[in-house]
Amino acid sequence: MHDVDPAPRPPRQYIQLDHDALARTYAATLASSRRRYSLAARGLFCGLDVLYGRARTLEKFRVLELIARVPYQAWEQVAYVATTHVHERRDLARRIYDRVLECRVQQDNEQWHLFVLDELIAAKGNALGSLRTAWLPQIIAFFYYQISWLLYVVSPGWSYRLNADFEDHAEHEYAALVAEHPEWESAPFNSQFATDYGHFVSLADLFRQISYD
Repeated sequence: MHDVDPAPRPPRQYIQLDHDALARTYAATLASSRRRYSLAARGLFCGLDVLYGRARTLEKFRVLELIARVPYQAWEQVAYVATTHVHERRDLARRIYDRVLECRVQQDNEQWHLFVLDELIAAKGNALGSLRTAWLPQIIAFFYYQISWLLYVVSPGWSYRLNADFEDHAEHEYAALVAEHPEWESAPFNSQFATDYGHFVSLADLFRQISYD
């Protein structure tokens, strides 16, 4: 059993930024360097480029969001097993469960991204067939789950690093996507999920928020 933080922490909640704050974080992301990605992360990114092309499309970002949920699901599963084995150590079991709650918050946040992307893709029409839309993402997510789970069992830090690489890649890719579409600055964001995820003055701010997340 690996050590956890000595004190429990409440799950980190979703934070929506206003337009000015989004503009600042967006500029900071564009100006920042990317992480030095691990070999596993670089292999994943290259594989996605081969399967979905190097162009930044909504369909490709949908695949990113499907995969983004996976590490949190893997960590949650390992944590449930851990709480079973340490149930007599109540303080430790509670701290592990707090990690479970945080994983759920992160999964939910990724799910809102996916809902919004599905809605936008449906409005414009899906440019991919069912193989690359439904089946390939699930296959990729399955293997990514196994890798995340195994790394977490062996050494949590390895699994955390892989996820940090993935999230850093997504942050920069979303920022680059906004830069490639200046017309989104004046495009309104109308969504049935706005009440749940957030109201934004434009599509550009929507994607800046997802990048920030």
